[in-house]
Amino acid sequence: MINKPNDGDYAPYYQNYVTLSSNTTNILGDLQQQHMDTIDLVTSLDDNTLQSSYAPGKWTIMEILIHLMDTERIFAYRALRFARKDKTDLPGFDQDLYVPNSKAHTKKILNIVKEFSLLRAGTIELFAGFDEEMLSQTGTANGNLMRVNAMPFIICGHEMHHRNIIEARYIGK
Repeated sequence: MINKPNDGDYAPYYQNYVTLSSNTTNILGDLQQQHMDTIDLVTSLDDNTLQSSYAPGKWTIMEILIHLMDTERIFAYRALRFARKDKTDLPGFDQDLYVPNSKAHTKKILNIVKEFSLLRAGTIELFAGFDEEMLSQTGTANGNLMRVNAMPFIICGHEMHHRNIIEARYIGK
């Protein structure tokens, strides 16, 4: 079991994500369920909806999906480094640089879904393989202290945050 993170286990910037995912006693199960809910949602949409944004300068749903994967990869990498007691200060990343360079508009939704599903399975297995000592390790990313056990909550809440935006602003659920 992965314990819920405490304040101070992550940068204040991530508070909303942790709050969205903190009502769980099984974060790895929730990561799987969130993923399935997201996949069900995006595969129900037509290509025009997937490639459109709700306002000028906003990301498309396809770009959001790749952003979720980019972010998950980065957080899983950070978790691995910190769990292995690597105290190197890791840099941040510029999501606004990553998104346009993802070339999401050239991809097919089923390829993105497949990649995302494989990534999520790997993320769940990574965290499932950490013991209590590994989960309690800390490191620094982008100048902020982070504890390994906070990262699956951030990944889960980040996905929930973006799915809520998709539902509210892109498809009006």
